[in-house]
Amino acid sequence: MAGARGARAGGGGCCWALPTALLCAYGFFCSVRPSEPFLTRYLLGPHKNLTQSQVFNEIYPVWTYSYLVLLFPVFLATDYLRYKPVVLLQGLSLIVTWFMLLYAQGLLAVQLLEFFYGLGTATDVAYYAYIYSVVDLNLYRKVTSYCRSATLVGYTVGSVSGQLLVSVAGWSLFSLNVISLTCVSVAFGMAWFLPMPQKSLFFHHASSQPVGREMKIIDCKNGSAVQDHPDMRRTPGWEDETKVPLNVEGQSSQRQEQKVDILKVLRDLWQDFLQCYSSRTMLCWSVWWALSTCGYFQVINYAQGLWEMVLPSHSSEIYNGGVEAVSTLLGAVAVFVVGHIKTSWAMWGEVALALFSFLIAAAVYIMDTVRNIWVCYASYVVFRIIYMLLITIATFQIATNLSVERYALVFGVNTFIALALQTVLTLIVVDASGLGLDIFTQFMIYASYFAAISLVFLGSGIYNIIRTYRRQEQVQSRSPESH
Repeated sequence: MAGARGARAGGGGCCWALPTALLCAYGFFCSVRPSEPFLTRYLLGPHKNLTQSQVFNEIYPVWTYSYLVLLFPVFLATDYLRYKPVVLLQGLSLIVTWFMLLYAQGLLAVQLLEFFYGLGTATDVAYYAYIYSVVDLNLYRKVTSYCRSATLVGYTVGSVSGQLLVSVAGWSLFSLNVISLTCVSVAFGMAWFLPMPQKSLFFHHASSQPVGREMKIIDCKNGSAVQDHPDMRRTPGWEDETKVPLNVEGQSSQRQEQKVDILKVLRDLWQDFLQCYSSRTMLCWSVWWALSTCGYFQVINYAQGLWEMVLPSHSSEIYNGGVEAVSTLLGAVAVFVVGHIKTSWAMWGEVALALFSFLIAAAVYIMDTVRNIWVCYASYVVFRIIYMLLITIATFQIATNLSVERYALVFGVNTFIALALQTVLTLIVVDASGLGLDIFTQFMIYASYFAAISLVFLGSGIYNIIRTYRRQEQVQSRSPESH
């Protein structure tokens, strides 16, 4: 049996290599956007001639609202449409975004642009889900590393090239947006050549007999996938999908598509949700995930605005692209290192979250109060490194504490809650219809927000440590009696 599985995987090498290469190329070109680190400078400049209050209080919040509203429908549509159409939708939405960045004028047009960018962000789920529908299980880790590396390299290349073109070659920001539009257009063209998957998780099952819900789980956010039971690999209809021809006409007698209605899908999701969040440990790490991701989104969304206030770009050279590239690479190194650290996260995890959340709060506070651009840049790099480090630990802890293997559901719910909290925070603090606070006051609130998270988890961590030691003492005191 092992030999057969190996032969099957080896024989389909060319079948999995082509869609993986195409998807990696798509992810790379989608991420090469050299104009993105200079977006605030571009919107405030002569090309758009918008005011600071319009950009910070009326335009940027639209991304938050659209991302929240579109996330769940896109999650279901990705599965129902079988990934590829949503990948194409992402490429198209990015093309519209950068085309409008070049030629759209006025507040309403740029707000619409932000909506399309929110659509492009929400449809990112299709990119990470697609590859698992066309390759065999034993290739998941390999293709995941390829796809994640492609997007990371693309983002770094875009940030570095943008910085060099602005600082060394003296290119205009309009030209950088032309390059970004060209790259996302190339990515969109490549997406058309992706083979169309025949199966998906909830709505489409190709099988000759009923297939259980616990068959195949995809972690779209972190790029991993598992099955609940190894015997499922031999269930009819879930064999190597690279062997499934794109034209299945004439094979309907062996493979009949089993469609699940929307109400059943929602009921299944609700039952899985209740079971996944029944563990206190899992709930604790998920709460930190949602709270911290909310603050993280706010900081990275408005960091360029803070830098613009500290050192206006029209009067001095800025290095936003280089800072983004450095923070991304160092964050990746931190993520790699934490994978080799052995410690009892079950006992000390909450205290570690409290400590590092406090460091995040300190970094944001320094970024806000020390009005020096290099201090701001350094604090931002520290902020991103710590967050990437902690979110990796949180991901691992959630995965190990799930009572059922529903990674995609849990990560999706955590992200949705983070976006909901971010929407509330944006409405109150940022939006012009709310308080519409200036950028420095906003960052003071974000620093206080992370400090509050630190205090909450410090108290919870101390309580957990005391409870653990008491249990150990009780066990030790009872052990002589048992003998």
